[in-house]
Amino acid sequence: MEIWQAAVLGLVQGLTEFLPVSSSGHLIFLQRLFGLDGGLFIPLVLHLGTAVAVCTVFFKDILSLFKKPFKTLGFLALATLPAGLAGVLAGDSVEDFISGGNYVGIFLSVFFLITAAVLFMTETLVKRRAKAGKESGGITFKTVIPMGFAQAVAILPGISRSGSTICAGTLANGNGEEIAKFSFLMSIPVILGGFAVDLVKGLLNGEIRQTFSDGGVNFAVAVALGFVISAVVGLFAIKVMLKAIKNANYKWFSLYLAIFSAVCLVLNFTGHLGAI
Repeated sequence: MEIWQAAVLGLVQGLTEFLPVSSSGHLIFLQRLFGLDGGLFIPLVLHLGTAVAVCTVFFKDILSLFKKPFKTLGFLALATLPAGLAGVLAGDSVEDFISGGNYVGIFLSVFFLITAAVLFMTETLVKRRAKAGKESGGITFKTVIPMGFAQAVAILPGISRSGSTICAGTLANGNGEEIAKFSFLMSIPVILGGFAVDLVKGLLNGEIRQTFSDGGVNFAVAVALGFVISAVVGLFAIKVMLKAIKNANYKWFSLYLAIFSAVCLVLNFTGHLGAI
């Protein structure tokens, strides 16, 4: 992997982890487009970079989780459970199935389009509620449970984790800003848990050691650069997303995903998303 490719992957991961457009879908797309074998380590480090970003922005909120009565911490544990189970039981097989073979562009196209439709529907509903003068609630079991299941569904590349959880909480009549903050907090245990599991797996099977042995110094530099870029850009993406949520403005993300869905479909049938 070239250093410029790591920079692009870091930039895309930083943007798409928190914007409602699916980071996993974009990374698979770029890996196929660049002809990269991916491996475990690059995605691990890129996701860790975005975890640093969300921990930086919500540092005070993270500290408050460990203060009595621990209500938000309990909600966070409950919301994380479905994604944790989905990741353990089906995460690797789902991603391997979708990212392998000759139909990756078709799968990504469908899932990006689903995310676009959900975002558009959510914005429409939120604006109708605002016109009707209906008030939204806070973080409750009613909002946490659908957000947890939405995060589990987001193991499918192309289904946005942030987008699906925010939309699920909003559709359950949660307050947009509170839902967004909780959604970003939900990403921390998922990212760190996935990092820990994949790191141990990569060390035990020797994949990470082999990757560094094959890549040498250039690979180490690329990894470090990707990490820094994903963290810095992640900070920017969080701020953008919080502003978009405040105004319930999802239509531009929806339009982007609809266009990108068509691009994936075209590139799949023209052979530009070849197997890696």
